[in-house]
Amino acid sequence: MKRTNSLLYIIIAFVIAQIAWLGLLALWIYWYVTNYIIFEQVASKLSPLIDIQTPNVFVFAGGIILIVGIAVVMFIFFRNLTVQYKLANLYDNFIAAVTHELKSPLSSLKLFLETMTYKNVSEEKRKDFLTLMTKDVNRLDNLINTILEISRLEQKKIVHDRREYKACELFEELIKESVVNLSVPEGVVNYECSSVSFCSADKKALQIAVNNLIGNALKYSASAPSIKVSVKDNGKKIIVDISDNGIGIPQQYQKKIFNKFFRVNSDYMPNVKGTGLGLYWTKEIIKQHKGSISVRSEGLNKGSTFRIVIPAIKNKG
Repeated sequence: MKRTNSLLYIIIAFVIAQIAWLGLLALWIYWYVTNYIIFEQVASKLSPLIDIQTPNVFVFAGGIILIVGIAVVMFIFFRNLTVQYKLANLYDNFIAAVTHELKSPLSSLKLFLETMTYKNVSEEKRKDFLTLMTKDVNRLDNLINTILEISRLEQKKIVHDRREYKACELFEELIKESVVNLSVPEGVVNYECSSVSFCSADKKALQIAVNNLIGNALKYSASAPSIKVSVKDNGKKIIVDISDNGIGIPQQYQKKIFNKFFRVNSDYMPNVKGTGLGLYWTKEIIKQHKGSISVRSEGLNKGSTFRIVIPAIKNKG
């Protein structure tokens, strides 16, 4: 509610400022024109020997430039204010998401520990608790590592272990590793490659990007998931398409989903936990490979296709 009120105040202030400078501009033009007409009328009635100085056009132009300059400064000020508002809003969303992600496993750990401390728990139950506690600890560890890795990524301290790989072999290994890491059932992910090019890549960093994309395809599939990964090249670029049969992404969100902390809030979206960092992290990794990532979706329940484009290296041999 406070954020909405703040945005309303910014809009009102911006409108008032625009009315003020437009009014100032109108008054300035009115003053110049009025004085010009008066001087013309006076000069025609007085003796031609009397030198009547009409208003200087340079003064008029200077006034216009000054007023326009004020308008530009106001525009820059309000633009920066709006950006700060959006960043503050994203920060609030991030804090809420991270707090939820931290609170859930911590509450679970607290419950297990209290149960084990104050109640007589069998050895078998104790082992089950320890297994669940380990999962919660790993979840916390992954969240903290994600935040730290993104910080390193933004400071360009990651994606440094570059090596040359044949594109087909590299992405085949990455996909196989993702299937293992995410416990994907056999037959869900299908891979095909027609590329003959090589690429320069940090394999560990690209693995994170592929994991995020395959993981999202699984999370946002309303029915039995089916994921197709295709790799091809046009001689200069290697093109990787990761397509799914999931719930799709509305047109208005297709660019925003790569923004930091952004998450789609809609009634049709499944209740998937997260911080809004996965796709941002993926985008930054691809960017540091001098590539780009985009998404296209035809609409609700029509799936999505994420496209990664990275530079190709001349074929070996």
